[in-house]
Amino acid sequence: MAEFVGAIDQGTTSTRFMVFDHAGAEVARHQLEHEQVLPRAGWVEHNPVEIWERTSSVVQTALGKRGLQHSDLAAIGITNQRETTFVWDRRTGRPLHNAIVWQDTRTDALAAALDRDGRGDVIRHRAGLPPATYFSGGKLQWILEHVDGVREAAERGDALFGTADSWLLWHLTGGADGGVHVTDVTNASRTMLMDLETLDWDEELLGFFGVPRAMLPEIRESSASAAAGPFGTTRTPGPFGGEVPVTGILGDQQAATVGQVCFAPGEAKNTYGTGNFMLLNTGTEIVRSKAGLLTTPAYRLGDEPCVYALEGSIAVTGSAVQWLRDQLGIISGASESEALARQVEDNGGVYFVPAFSGLFAPHWRSDARGAIVGLSRFNTNAHLARATLEAICYQSRDVVEAMCKDSGVELEVLKVDGGVTLNSLCMQIQADVLGVPVSRPVVPETTALGAAYAAGLAVGFWSSTDELRENWREDTRWEPHWDDDRRAEGYARWQKAVQRTLDWVDV
Repeated sequence: MAEFVGAIDQGTTSTRFMVFDHAGAEVARHQLEHEQVLPRAGWVEHNPVEIWERTSSVVQTALGKRGLQHSDLAAIGITNQRETTFVWDRRTGRPLHNAIVWQDTRTDALAAALDRDGRGDVIRHRAGLPPATYFSGGKLQWILEHVDGVREAAERGDALFGTADSWLLWHLTGGADGGVHVTDVTNASRTMLMDLETLDWDEELLGFFGVPRAMLPEIRESSASAAAGPFGTTRTPGPFGGEVPVTGILGDQQAATVGQVCFAPGEAKNTYGTGNFMLLNTGTEIVRSKAGLLTTPAYRLGDEPCVYALEGSIAVTGSAVQWLRDQLGIISGASESEALARQVEDNGGVYFVPAFSGLFAPHWRSDARGAIVGLSRFNTNAHLARATLEAICYQSRDVVEAMCKDSGVELEVLKVDGGVTLNSLCMQIQADVLGVPVSRPVVPETTALGAAYAAGLAVGFWSSTDELRENWREDTRWEPHWDDDRRAEGYARWQKAVQRTLDWVDV
């Protein structure tokens, strides 16, 4: 009997493959970065071929490190950066354009137009999303309108659209030779094209963006049901070297929700990656936000009803640390941000609002741009490093405040995961800014773990969500140290800094 479950985690800056045992412990992993293509200000793209090649490589390397074969895996799951938009030729597998990344802002005028003529209200109610550059529908419309021949190919059924999960699944299951074109409810919900209630593509929303239905993937559950069977099976030749059922698909933040075992209404998690993403489980009830959050499926396990969540999406958090490294050159690696920030006791009055792609939740202001305020000659690169870590935490507080307004639930503890949680100073600041404990699990990469859980539940590797709860273990807890006055003063100044970023770009 196969002893492990695998998970492909295709993220914004890198792709990893991880293998887990029945206890949810990591057995093997490998990870590779891919290029961030920046054709002009506000545009962010990825090379789809590079992402597929990186995926193949990390799978083969991770399995090779432990001498594992495809037969050692009971199933595999896929989790992915969500709104990033891929369009490719069904007959050849050739991308018809670079993937347009969720951070890309080229569709800001399109999003503004949707709000002006009333279509935005329809999208908010039906899809649970505000019209924004963040989501896939506008990016897909841009490709259809600006890349020669794509619309004609789409109407013939020869051009396929998908997020990263669909792109990878299609290749894993045969590509141009019978590849499966499928997505799950969590990824489909990020397009502005899916109805939250029917969990299917909506004809009126498709019409808003001029999207031919023929190019869209089939929407399935997040953990394959016994009746419908696997989403597909890996083919040979391929990175797995044999047949493995693909039985789990979840957008990365929903995968982290599953990995953090947030299965009860009121449970919340925050993932710290390129951006920050906080999800609050609202059960099978669709809660429509009045405070700037997204309403989204959290997961759908087999034939069970869909479970929904409120989500606060923040565009730039961990990538702000990368900006310190790559654009400013004040650190040589992300880990150095903590050591540099520890050289000072506070931010020295400096606040950094990294609105590089506008502001996401709860503000939704595409006209905003990044700002560093409060500078004096006294300040050093250490103050900027600390202000960058504080920006991660203050943006998360903005989302917590909105969640409390929408749900009426006061946060008691925040479960955290993702790469930034390895920065102990940042997590301490997060506890201080929120005034509640912050808890990191033993397995911090819960995105991959959640995809593995979804895949394993489908094949009986794990019997129930109760069994998954037993796997969860706390690794580190940070208690708040700031008093109420310091917390209130810091947040008030942060809000003042946010105001300085608005109305910078005309849209």
